[in-house]
Order: sequence, then C-alpha cells, then structure tokens
Amino acid sequence: MAIITVPGRTELSGNHTDHQNGRVLASAIHLNVKASFAANSDSVVRIHSKGYDPIIVRTSQLNIRPAEFGKPVSLVRGVLAAFQDLGLEIGGFDADVSSSLPIGAGLSSSAAFSVLIARILSQLYNNDAVEDIVLARTAHRAEKDHFGKPSGLTSQLVCACGHTLYVDLKTNEIERIEADFSDMGLTMCLTDTGGSHDGLNTSYARIPADMCYIANLFDVGVLADVDPAEFRSRGWDQANRPVRRAMHFFDENERVPLMRDALKSHNGEEYMRLMNESGRSSETLLNNIVTSSTGDTRLLDGLSLSASLLSGKGAWRVHGGGFAGCVQAAMPSDFFPVYQAEMEKAFGPGSCFVIHLV
Repeated sequence: MAIITVPGRTELSGNHTDHQNGRVLASAIHLNVKASFAANSDSVVRIHSKGYDPIIVRTSQLNIRPAEFGKPVSLVRGVLAAFQDLGLEIGGFDADVSSSLPIGAGLSSSAAFSVLIARILSQLYNNDAVEDIVLARTAHRAEKDHFGKPSGLTSQLVCACGHTLYVDLKTNEIERIEADFSDMGLTMCLTDTGGSHDGLNTSYARIPADMCYIANLFDVGVLADVDPAEFRSRGWDQANRPVRRAMHFFDENERVPLMRDALKSHNGEEYMRLMNESGRSSETLLNNIVTSSTGDTRLLDGLSLSASLLSGKGAWRVHGGGFAGCVQAAMPSDFFPVYQAEMEKAFGPGSCFVIHLV
C-alpha cells in the first residue's frame, strides 16, 4: 500500500478575507492527516479511521446529499464529483486514515482530509499529475457544496502546497515564504478553548453575506473589487454590522502584506504588533468571537486570559473562522511555559500546544 500525508494549516493573517478575494498569510504546520491506501476494482471508496464509522462511497453516486452536510463522507463524495466534472479519472480505493490534527481546533482538518482524498485520486488514477491548485479547488468545492461549509480557498491551497504562503486571491499572486518563529526567539502556539463548531454554519455564512452586501452597494460582487478610499470616503453608520465587517476587511487586507514583510525580515516585534491589530479588528469589527446562537464564551475567555498574560509581552488573536475553537498566540520563547501553564489551568491539560510552520 502507498502512503501519503497532508499537513494542516494555521492562518497567520487575513481573517475572513479569502471569501472576498482578498489577501491571506497562512502556513502548513507539522500536524497532519495520513493515509495508507490501494486501488480496488469495485468502484467503491472505503475509508477506515480509528474511532470513526467507516466511510463508503460508490463512484456512481456523487450527487449532493443534504443529509450528509457536516459529515466526512460528504467530502469524499464531493472530491470524487469535482474530479469527475473536471474530466479527471476516478475509481475505487481502500484507505486507512489517521490524523494528528485536533478536530474542531481550526487547523483545517476537513480541508486536509479533502486534499488527502484528492491526492489519492491523483496518484492512483491520474499519474500523480494533478496540480496543487487543482487539488485545492476540488477540495474547496467538496467542502463548500457537499459538506455545506461556506469558506474561501486558502485552507485547501495551503494544505495542498504544504508551505507558508502569501496569497492575493484578486491578482492570483502566490508567494512562498520561508518562515520560522524560532529564528525570531518566539514561540507560536494555539489553545483549544473547547468550543464546538457544530451549528455555527449560519454564523459563518453571515460574514461573507454581510461583506457581499456592502460590495453590492458599489455594484460589484466582493469587497476586493471596491476601492478602499471610496469605501472610507462615505459616511457610514458604524453601528451597522455589515459596515463594521467591511471596515475589518479593508484594514485586514492592508495588514496582510505588512505581516508578510515582518515575517520575511524576521522582525518579531513588528509582527506581534500587527498580529495584535489583527486580533482587535476581528474582535471589535468582524465580531466573530461570540454568537448568540450558542452563547458559548470559551473563545472570549481564552482571548481575555491571553490579554492579561501577554499584554506588553506578546500577541494574541482569534484563529480561523471564530465563534469557537482556538486562540493563537506568539510570545518570547522563555515566557511560553508560563503562558501554557495558565491556559491549561483554564482549558485543560494538552489544550495549549506549539505549532511549527513547514
């Protein structure tokens, strides 16, 4: 049997900018999803993963099934459908899958799994010749259409490419960045605050909907096509949620290349200053920390505790989609044991862990 791995990803900057064709800085990480697999001749995909029900999908049954929204089986069906629609070859295979990615921690476990399925199909049935961008797009389509999760392309692209990337989705610029926080004397970590992403798709969907509403006022489809100066010249009511979210987009979109440059120049102090700006923008303008649909405040609690521990020392921000999941933090490496101990007192042993960029 053949073996492949696909990394998870961490978002460094560009919180909710990708679905508006904005800029993103993100990286593959050392945690991953792994499969051993072999082709079969009965046109059925069978996937076994310890602790989960087997996934079985016939390659002749690839229509969207709403009852499968949010379930891993939908990602398999979706990738197969996307390959088929592109004229790529598909077929059956048997796979054993394992993962070191915490589920629900915002490390793109679903994107990594989708890319894994796409890589298997590329290797078994397409001479291992499907380009990374195509793998990413098939995985993205599976997550958006079959899994029912509104998202941009960045997670799938980073998982497929396996590097730290600066991406401008408006211009299609993709730049590989050589990045290592340890070179700056810093530790980057995540704390899983324990909240569930279940039932949050409506909250996630409102963010691009609100941003697109503002874009439509300028007769375009996404905010990347709006002139920031023209947006800022209008007398907006900042109590309006779509307005605040658009303000976040323009500020964050301009911040991404600045954080890229700080990372490239190994300027840890500037990187952390900008990271804190990004976090405050997500909290105060994007408003993706607490949702009334669940009333779960664990993410907010994690950010508040991080602020008390790291103020004047490091940086902290919501990681990924928000409303639940992880706090991302950066700090001088000698302070990390103190931070980790306090965060794990609040959120449990093993909840705070170092992430390494690849």
